[in-house]
Amino acid sequence: MKIRALLSAATAGALALGLAACGGAEEPSTGPVSLRMTVWSSNEAHLKLFNEIADAYRAKNPRVTEVKFDPIPFESYTTTLTTQIAGGNGPDLAWLLENSAPDFVGSGALLPLDDTLANADGYNAADLSPSATKLWQAGGKLFAYPFSTSPFGVFVNTDQLKAAGQQTPAELIAANQWTWEKAAAVAAASAAKSGKAGLVVRDFDYKGWDNLSTVWTGWGAQAWSADGKTCGFDQQPMVDAMTFLHKAIFTDKALPGPGTTADFFAGEAAMTVTQISRASLLKEAKFGWDLVPLPTGPKGAYAVIGQAGLGALKKGKNADVAADFLAFFTNPENSAKLAAYFPPPRTSLLTADTLAKTNPLLKPEQLQKVVIDGISTGVVKPSHTGQAEIAQAVRAALDPLWKPDADVKAVLGGVCSAINPLLAK
Repeated sequence: MKIRALLSAATAGALALGLAACGGAEEPSTGPVSLRMTVWSSNEAHLKLFNEIADAYRAKNPRVTEVKFDPIPFESYTTTLTTQIAGGNGPDLAWLLENSAPDFVGSGALLPLDDTLANADGYNAADLSPSATKLWQAGGKLFAYPFSTSPFGVFVNTDQLKAAGQQTPAELIAANQWTWEKAAAVAAASAAKSGKAGLVVRDFDYKGWDNLSTVWTGWGAQAWSADGKTCGFDQQPMVDAMTFLHKAIFTDKALPGPGTTADFFAGEAAMTVTQISRASLLKEAKFGWDLVPLPTGPKGAYAVIGQAGLGALKKGKNADVAADFLAFFTNPENSAKLAAYFPPPRTSLLTADTLAKTNPLLKPEQLQKVVIDGISTGVVKPSHTGQAEIAQAVRAALDPLWKPDADVKAVLGGVCSAINPLLAK
């Protein structure tokens, strides 16, 4: 426990030190420029597209000698990024997770983008959806561009379900029976028949607890209240949702237990909860598959959105050039290209037909039901000021839940005891 507490303090300390170190913007840079942008994707198709956009920018801006995309593993991304900033080795631009948005946006670490975007040829900042940009604004200024506003859906291995004699989600949707209870039953039956995993909440792995919001939101549960001051883990909706999950894991075997990994895209699971940016992994899939919305919960249909912003670090060596590249990277033309993997905040691009042109593996009706409809109704994953410290505290307090004999209600009460002092800061 001491090690976990030290890790939590170190993570929070790095964030505080790194962001507090960011003062006023640098003077406009002169001479040759090399830009570095941190990302969490190592996907070859993603990086190929990024480099193509960067090459086009460099062709128009010869003083920019390099644009380097620096992948950092997703699970340690924010910690690594803030440690780099604290050590004076921060990037020029960075992808930012939605859960760290309050810290980055409110700290003064990022360069305001409004003037740069307004002055960029043909940018049309008015096309950006207000609901998509809300999380990345403070004081009427935009501090990061929400390059991905992506609802979660369920990818389905239809071959595996049919081999287990189970109805597919599409059939259950047609019968108005696509619920979490039914999804768990189908996943459990498929797992028992195939010997593979049933349902995987991707990127959860008993560590990324905020990804479980894709499940608990169906019960109307929240990690904390809208104002961020009141813990929601000990409230009845969360108790009910986590009781369902605990049973699905340890009794029904619908989800793989702790210490077990399964990659849906490698054919190792019947279903996975994730976003459409993963669809490219199915390009050479040797099994039939589908993409459907999240199952309904006791509170009815719902959607959960994962969001990522792109910001220019104010204390970067070339902050002005970084912001200019950001404007180019996210202009209408390049936004349309990025839409192949990352649903854009531009309302003009948020149509099923438009997205289908850059997402050939997905059908227009899949894009409509999961992406377009999801963006219009979805809630963003949990975020809070001081998220790094809170996230560590929640993860530690939830550890006792991932045992067969756990007292769900008692564990969730312990989560609130752990984070209430942090929520009150």
